[in-house]
Amino acid sequence: MPKINISELPVETGSGYPGHRAALMDGRSQVRLGDVSGLSQFGVNLVMLEPGAISSLRHWHVEQDEFLLVTQGVCTLIDDHGETELHPGECAAFPAGDANGHHIKNTSDAAAAFIVVGTRTKTETGYYSDEDMMVRLENGEMTFTRKDGGPLD
Repeated sequence: MPKINISELPVETGSGYPGHRAALMDGRSQVRLGDVSGLSQFGVNLVMLEPGAISSLRHWHVEQDEFLLVTQGVCTLIDDHGETELHPGECAAFPAGDANGHHIKNTSDAAAAFIVVGTRTKTETGYYSDEDMMVRLENGEMTFTRKDGGPLD
């Protein structure tokens, strides 16, 4: 496969989160490197965070592994153990089924970025540590509910 020219790929902003939660992703953008490459077994995204932005709501995956590598700036990993600064070349991993809710926040005054790689499974359940919310993936569709399966808001 030829070299991927990241600067020519579409940059996505916004979020799939329902309701007021979508606005919490302001300042976050991503380029889907795996999709444009035709990868089907795992996803690869370049996530870019402006100062103060977060990568996602704190979450964990039941079926999917997740790995990230910082490529620019300082990223602060926030998980159940507290806060850990990650610098370019440093990484973190989150095995499937480990209920350690995590996300990345850019607490610096400069742009930050990281590559995230994750398993692609036909189904998935994810839980959000700081919200009464879970997400289920089935047939390519994400459905957000309360953790007990009831409707949100």
